[in-house]
Amino acid sequence: MARIREFDIDQATDRAMDLFWRRGYAETSLQDLLQELAIGSGSFYAAFGSKEQLYVRALERYTSLQGGDLAEVLDGSTEIRPAIRKVLGSMMEADLADPTRGCLVVNASAHCAEQPATADRVNAAVRQVESLLAGALEQAQARGEIAPDKDPRKLARFLTTFIQGIRVVGQARTGREFTEDALDTAMRALD
Repeated sequence: MARIREFDIDQATDRAMDLFWRRGYAETSLQDLLQELAIGSGSFYAAFGSKEQLYVRALERYTSLQGGDLAEVLDGSTEIRPAIRKVLGSMMEADLADPTRGCLVVNASAHCAEQPATADRVNAAVRQVESLLAGALEQAQARGEIAPDKDPRKLARFLTTFIQGIRVVGQARTGREFTEDALDTAMRALD
């Protein structure tokens, strides 16, 4: 007879996500995960399968939360420029406040791209951001905020790439002036 699971999978995933985020995939051992989640190896394997499967699940959770935040800002705004500046500015501020943490997706792309499931999750996260931005830019263009000769999909791809880059630069501790100058230049792409 199978034992009843004695822990909450979502809470465990959140705790694992935080551990991976702080330490990185390679630096987080199975023993670290077992200790952080306060479970035995049998329960771990039954619930998550493997360290890599848990990592992918944690990335899915992270991108779900981040995507929800992005969608909320973009959907709740009547003007695209302030909304995008708010999104980019909040990422910049987060990195300035804690440059060692960075973005979990950027960290994953830099350290785990050789793992197909992780690479697929990173690609899905990037495409999610692109799609959310493209939708908001298309609506802004229909309202006349973006020139008709601009391609919303290409702008979204540029901004998605810029987001990933600004997250990397934030970890390099280049400072506020550097990132604000870059943000001002990125915003001019919408003109």
